[in-house]
Amino acid sequence: MTWAALLVALLSLVPLGFVAWAAIHAGGPVVVATLLRPRVLELLVNTLLLEALTLPPAIALALATAWLTERTDLPAAPAWAWLAVAPLAVPAFVQSYAWNTLAPGFHGLWAAVAVSVLSYYPFLYMPIAAQLRRLDPALEDVAASLGNGPWRRFHRVVLPQLRLGIGAGSILVALHLLSEYGLYAMIRFDTFTTAIMDQFQSSYGGPAADMMSAVLVVMCLALLFGDGLLRRNERYARLGPGSARVAPRVRLGAWRWPSIAFLVLCAALVLGVPAVIMGRWIVAGGTEIWRPELVSAFWQTVALSTAGAAATTVAAFPMAWLCVRRPGWAQRVLEACHLYVSSLPGVVVGLALVAVTVRVAQPLYQTAATVMVAYVLLFLSRALAGLRPSLAQAPVELERAAQALGRSPMRATLEVTLRLAAPGVAASFGLVALGTATELTATLMLAPNGTRTLATAFWSLTSELDYAAAAPYAAVMVIATLPLTLILHAQSRRMSGR
Repeated sequence: MTWAALLVALLSLVPLGFVAWAAIHAGGPVVVATLLRPRVLELLVNTLLLEALTLPPAIALALATAWLTERTDLPAAPAWAWLAVAPLAVPAFVQSYAWNTLAPGFHGLWAAVAVSVLSYYPFLYMPIAAQLRRLDPALEDVAASLGNGPWRRFHRVVLPQLRLGIGAGSILVALHLLSEYGLYAMIRFDTFTTAIMDQFQSSYGGPAADMMSAVLVVMCLALLFGDGLLRRNERYARLGPGSARVAPRVRLGAWRWPSIAFLVLCAALVLGVPAVIMGRWIVAGGTEIWRPELVSAFWQTVALSTAGAAATTVAAFPMAWLCVRRPGWAQRVLEACHLYVSSLPGVVVGLALVAVTVRVAQPLYQTAATVMVAYVLLFLSRALAGLRPSLAQAPVELERAAQALGRSPMRATLEVTLRLAAPGVAASFGLVALGTATELTATLMLAPNGTRTLATAFWSLTSELDYAAAAPYAAVMVIATLPLTLILHAQSRRMSGR
């Protein structure tokens, strides 16, 4: 297990090595001249403004939605909770396609912020809602007995306990904002990722693309480092006799209908607009847009996403096993290597693999194997998130008993632990498949000639302004990934005890 995890960790260092090699190869004067260009400063300001303006409203929207669905007597709360997660099935570039069609002049910073909030707030909703479900209301009862009203109790008692969920969701959204390409390219807002892709498509890289990749890597690592500094060593678990109570539902009273109207508006903006626009283009295109290429793209998407999810789950299993069975300083170093690479934008991973395959492993250039490696690197953290809890719930005593009965350690792990952890393995597989099915940037850069997934075919047609022909690809992509979001939501509730 250690050697397997070490091999994956070394593979995960390839993008970081590529950035360092590119800087050394270019030389100090070229690096300085490239980084001091006004264009780089413009992209840096755009990116920082995007982060600063997107996160606060996304947190507020997710917090309000989570509170209504988990802590109030809202009618049909489970259905509203699923609708809050369902936008994960609509890729960000499909959201921008819908809003670009609805309002052709909707471009620039504020358009990027608005579509980003609608696309990514579910990543905040899920951890916040999960933490709300597990909060013990005893502290709120004590605050109420001391004379604190509802708003003061929420601000002083509930909100501080949600710090972990808000922080986890915020870092995930912040990293997505750095790595997103399709949304901002369609909405005509320049970021480092769109600039790097423009450089790659015009000249297959070059010093400018390499140096902008280095800036993007530094920003990702700075976000991860800042997230680590903001975490505090405070205790969030209940300690004491008895068990935590389920928090009573707050009666909305006169606020019931305004709350329902708020959730209806959110669902209409996030799900209704893409559905209406796709339906409009499908009706306008008629039967001619349903071409045989759509079936081919669907099966290629299924094949690549299934293979990528399987490869990623297998690659993450040794690290997940070491986290649970052999914790220590070496395990923490290997785990950091696994986690950092998943925070890198797909364009950086793609550029690194292009450079390696062209210069070192030419036969692997633009092959399915290279695409699989990119998927593994990009989605390792998703696989670990599902594998670690399930392995932790598999008793180590059963594994040792199997070894005492003559099984080898590896055979005991496969026959006993893996079977007990099967639900977590399935959840990891589904979570990774949801990402690989809609991955765009790395697939565009690395896929073999002739490969057309639903995402790449959709992007190709929208680049040609053939929005009607692109609509079926978007619709099939959303319909195919909706069941995965339902499974993900159910698994999230199960893991939080609901």
